[in-house]
Amino acid sequence: QGLKPIVSTESPALVFGTTTKVASDLPATDSFLGKNKVPDLQKLFQKADGLPVHLKRGVPDKLLYRTTMALTIGGTIYCLVALYMASQPRNQ
Repeated sequence: QGLKPIVSTESPALVFGTTTKVASDLPATDSFLGKNKVPDLQKLFQKADGLPVHLKRGVPDKLLYRTTMALTIGGTIYCLVALYMASQPRNQ
């Protein structure tokens, strides 16, 4: 009988039929990589123009900020009205 090996010496069956690519096998210039925008954004956000960071990118940021504020204020008012209505006794 003897001792049997704990780890199987057979290789496991393939789960997927294709092999994976190692990073070194990929070409250096792939279309999905694109241009590095980080330095441009760093220049934009670090510019001393007196604007808060959440409004530095212009009209889209202002639109998102105002929409968020309107939804927040509207939601607060809605919750307060619902709380007031829930606190009133029902007429039988």
